[in-house]
Amino acid sequence: MNPARLLARVLAKPERAIELNAAAWNAIICVARAENLIGTLALRLDHAAVPPVVAEVLRDARQDATEQRRTALWEAEMMRHVLSPLGVPLVLLKGTAFVAGGLSAGQGRHIGDLDLLVRRGDLSVVERALLGAGWDWAKPDAYDDDYYRRWMHELPPLLHRDRDRMIDVHHTILPPTARPTPDADALIAGAVPLANGLSILAPADMVIHAALHLFGDGDLAGGLRNLWDIDRLLREFAEEDSDFWLKLHARAAEHQAAPFVARAVRLSARLFDTPVPAAWQRERVGDYLYERRLLSRDVWAREIRPATRLAFYVRSHWIRMPPLLLARHLLIKARRRVGSAQLR
Repeated sequence: MNPARLLARVLAKPERAIELNAAAWNAIICVARAENLIGTLALRLDHAAVPPVVAEVLRDARQDATEQRRTALWEAEMMRHVLSPLGVPLVLLKGTAFVAGGLSAGQGRHIGDLDLLVRRGDLSVVERALLGAGWDWAKPDAYDDDYYRRWMHELPPLLHRDRDRMIDVHHTILPPTARPTPDADALIAGAVPLANGLSILAPADMVIHAALHLFGDGDLAGGLRNLWDIDRLLREFAEEDSDFWLKLHARAAEHQAAPFVARAVRLSARLFDTPVPAAWQRERVGDYLYERRLLSRDVWAREIRPATRLAFYVRSHWIRMPPLLLARHLLIKARRRVGSAQLR
């Protein structure tokens, strides 16, 4: 069995771990590390009977996940301390939102940057506050700065000079040049407040963001973790709200995200046995290719299927930029790579 698919099976049903031999354990741990799912795997198998050497690896992974969670919440608090006096809405996104909201998707979740959503009209005041409180531009290049500000859904990334932690400040959840156009104002208006003054996206919007991040804004590299996020969110929200699926359907249409959400639901059900209504399970042309891309790892977690990966790389640029802008951007990037190589 494909090792990434095997990892997905064990994550979905940890009791399957008892069936694994040494070679399968090696493959699963390699892929889990490569896909940033090792902490999640460790939490899922916390009480499972595993070989001693595996138990040691998983124990270290649980400790790392605990530290990442602590660091993520601390960074969110540092950001809140700086920005809350501005009186503007501050909506946490992705992994930090999961752990701050106490969601199942946050259990063992790898968390890198701090992702924040603010209103577009508040970007300048938020930017000045962060720059005045110890954050600097991570990409001080003039072209990159202009590109982010004109064509992207976020400011250029900011890095704290003392803590070496990055923050991405979004004003929407997809580049403005992308085909779908989510309603950023509706996302912020519908956000759920937390006790500390920060907010997280409403349940349906959180799933929509995860689906768009996976299928509408990249080449699916590392996508197995993002699809696991979707599985966890769907299970938790559907259990808490009997009308969740109706709300998700309506909200996805509002954000022009229905095809992306539907595909995310179908693939989550295929790979993680997510319980979803029958109406959401009808396979579509192309699902196999997306699944093939998500599972493009060998037993040592090396990326395989180069033609598939290249196709999705091209697709990731095509859906985010008009053809002329894409051609110009790739040309500039190519020239800069050649220039950098000549200076070495």
